[in-house]
Amino acid sequence: MIRLETMLEAIINSTHDAISVVDDRGIGILINPAYTKLTGLKAEDVLGKPATVDISEGDSAHLEVLRTGKPVKGARMKVGPARKDVIVNAEPIIVDGKICGSVAVVHDVSEIVRLTEELDMVRKRVRHLEATYTFDDIVAVSPTSRSAVEQAMRAADTPATIILRGESGTGKELFAHAIHNYSRRQKGRFVKVNCAALTGTLLESELFGYAEGAFTGAKKGGKAGLFEEANGGTIFLDEVGEMSPALQTKFLRVLQEKEITRVGDTKPIRVDFRVIAATNSNLEQAVAQGLFREDLYYRLSVVPIFIPPLRQRREDIPALVDYLVKKLNQEYGRRVREVAPETVEILSGYNWPGNVRELENVLGRALINMKSGETVVLPEHLPPLEAGPRRSVAAASEEASGRGCAVDPNNVLLLSRRLSEAESLAIREALKAAGGNKTRAARLLGISIRSLHYKIKRLGVFEDVMRT
Repeated sequence: MIRLETMLEAIINSTHDAISVVDDRGIGILINPAYTKLTGLKAEDVLGKPATVDISEGDSAHLEVLRTGKPVKGARMKVGPARKDVIVNAEPIIVDGKICGSVAVVHDVSEIVRLTEELDMVRKRVRHLEATYTFDDIVAVSPTSRSAVEQAMRAADTPATIILRGESGTGKELFAHAIHNYSRRQKGRFVKVNCAALTGTLLESELFGYAEGAFTGAKKGGKAGLFEEANGGTIFLDEVGEMSPALQTKFLRVLQEKEITRVGDTKPIRVDFRVIAATNSNLEQAVAQGLFREDLYYRLSVVPIFIPPLRQRREDIPALVDYLVKKLNQEYGRRVREVAPETVEILSGYNWPGNVRELENVLGRALINMKSGETVVLPEHLPPLEAGPRRSVAAASEEASGRGCAVDPNNVLLLSRRLSEAESLAIREALKAAGGNKTRAARLLGISIRSLHYKIKRLGVFEDVMRT
């Protein structure tokens, strides 16, 4: 038996795979030299210590195996002082039908991650050459969002110029990608230009290109502009309302004549591309103030598509939450299974001034707030949801009337405010009926005590009850 144990230990020590073993309490009992080399941790750093001692980021595969009794495959985490990126496969150790521990094989993928990051950087540099999203990536449950998607799909099959209207963070770029991939130009290039990120002169040279000797430092032989790169494909002009008046004039000529002239040159070049523009600014007001050309406004507004803000499509929030949690699981290397119903209720009642971008940010922070091993997003994991900038009733009325909807300002009341008032009243009554006992109040309300604690803190109702 001693000889067999010695041979087994020799085999484990000689393998190039990093191996870690814990007992049924999750305490380290064996590691091999390959593990030490990979993690930078010595035997005294791990043996006799909890299974989480070597983890810098992520959840313990050992503890998951001990908890479920099932193998764990492909768990992503960072280990050791150097935060090495690894993939872990763990299996339960079963003796006489009982789980006596867990054994894990740890694979170093840090070099693969580094190469992947370099590849991502390259892709970001040339991202204007490829559209990555389709209509399948757009979450549309509510009638307003479904209407926007249907309108975009109909327009995609035509050569018409499209302008996407909507607040920041609503997903205008996502729609632009989807329209290109659904169009007949899907095999052509997708060129993205942020008109607000470049000054007028620099934006002009980027869009139109330049001839050799056009200015000091001009590249020998000149350079093709983004309009030329988009030939046969689509050019997406984000924040088009930020174009300078001089550039607006040149862009209008491109739309009318279908030709461009490089900066410093006189020879026109024929181009054939589809224009998708986007803006979150009030172009009508800009036209009235003389900041945006009226003729360009009408050229761009052949097919206007309004993408509603999140507060106007709350039915989408549960599906968006599921979609974003799956995305964040991959990005953060987590294994969150679900978002609790009371958490979704809180998210659905918030006003979301930052729209989908803010929702993703909040969910990302919630995942960071979760402890190792937790798989359900609870209300206490959420960061504080601020009220955010509120639009006036007049602004809401103006926006709705601009879309052909009649609004009585006296009847405008945010759904989130109504939900908060109803929650406050119900909690006050339950606490009074329970004599201030939170456990009994939670039972009366049919919610968990943790959910009640969160709602009391968020709504500030407990202090009111104690004063009455």
